[in-house]
Amino acid sequence: MLAEIGIALSASACLLYGAAAMHLSPASISEQASPTSPEGGDHPPGASLELIQQGETLYQRRCGACHSLDQNRIGPMHRGVYGRKAGSVESFRYSPALRDLDVIWNSETLDAWLQNPTAFAPGTTMGFRLTNAEERRAIVAYLRSLSDASGAGDPD
Repeated sequence: MLAEIGIALSASACLLYGAAAMHLSPASISEQASPTSPEGGDHPPGASLELIQQGETLYQRRCGACHSLDQNRIGPMHRGVYGRKAGSVESFRYSPALRDLDVIWNSETLDAWLQNPTAFAPGTTMGFRLTNAEERRAIVAYLRSLSDASGAGDPD
């Protein structure tokens, strides 16, 4: 019973933490979205270093209460999520909705998932929605930058 209460409180904290995170204007993210970085670093096509850095900040603030890059928490670890099949981290216990989802995470699928997880995978336990398209774009660019499969499965 105590474990169930702890999980419920943790899930509530995820939702509250994400909702209370900083608000960035779409313009502040869009102006940093040049196709190439002035630094000329190695990052996903169409994503500037600034956009990726913005995504890292947003990831920590919006996703960090429930997720980590390298450890499973309330949600699964995210390093390498880009290009990976949904529900495939063996050390994480997924809901049947995600475990049975036949999707490879790419820019399009991650964007749709973050916008409305319950519509994307009915029955999922993730209830947090990221409604701001520019914030989703930055977070996806950040996750893509951490993946070996930076172009995998993208429709473009």
